[in-house]
Amino acid sequence: MTAPQDHERLLTPAEVANLFRVHPKTVSRWVQSGKLSAVRTLGGHRRYRANEVYALLEESGITPVDAGAPSVS
Repeated sequence: MTAPQDHERLLTPAEVANLFRVHPKTVSRWVQSGKLSAVRTLGGHRRYRANEVYALLEESGITPVDAGAPSVS
């Protein structure tokens, strides 16, 4: 089995929320409104395609939070 390519990488709701500096519930609302799509894992958890998330970031003009920085609660 091969590792997924970076463009196929899936992000958790917390990771997406951290990038946009919003609450994870906001990310769920974006899925409901069609702004973003989610993939369900076998366990029923939502995951988001990294390429779609980064495209939305670019479209929004938002500079992503440094991945090493602590998340905002």
